[in-house]
Amino acid sequence: MIGVVIPACNEEDNIQACLLAVKRAIQQLHVDIEVKVVVVLDSCEDQTLQRVQALQVDYLSCQLRCVGQARDLGVRHLIEQGVTWIACTDADSCVHPDWLMQQLEHQPADLICGVVIIEDWQNLSAHAQELYQAHYQDRMHHRHIHGANLSFSRDAYLQVGGFQGLSCHEDVDLVQRMQSQQRQIVWSNQVRVTTSSRLEGRVDDGFAHFLKKLHDKEQLLQKQMHSYN
Repeated sequence: MIGVVIPACNEEDNIQACLLAVKRAIQQLHVDIEVKVVVVLDSCEDQTLQRVQALQVDYLSCQLRCVGQARDLGVRHLIEQGVTWIACTDADSCVHPDWLMQQLEHQPADLICGVVIIEDWQNLSAHAQELYQAHYQDRMHHRHIHGANLSFSRDAYLQVGGFQGLSCHEDVDLVQRMQSQQRQIVWSNQVRVTTSSRLEGRVDDGFAHFLKKLHDKEQLLQKQMHSYN
């Protein structure tokens, strides 16, 4: 049985697209495997809950204000229901139609680190896009880690202690502990998720923060150029 965990904090504008994409990925599975999806509503004060209910998706509500704890809550909830493989994504992201199928193609594995793709660059300048693309390795055997595209086996997750109560980089911490135990990790660009280019994220040092640093660097360069003219 496969489980999908999606933490969400005030994501009323994004959660519907996220869940519809997950449903499409489930429909694309060519094998008879049950998939359970849970959204972990962490300190939501908007209409995220109503959006989730409208799509008849299972959810948990909490006031943790911590993405690491929220992910762990969702993972352990699904493990209790018999799930043996867990896939994580984020509420501002849309998994590709073959997202789950590609994870099955990469078995056996203890953990799979996929890639994220930005299709809407409206928040970043052309030069900031170039800086990002020069940094990002969209290829097999990359070394990027994204909570929006991370999947793992139940046994490996429990044996390394699961997501810790971290407000950011809980994904990096989990992968590092998997590596320290020499777990079988697949770094794949076949497992793909499209994510937001927003510059204001839900955590202080996540992917949005990284994009904002690129944006701010570009703005600083432009100011310096104007001062020389």
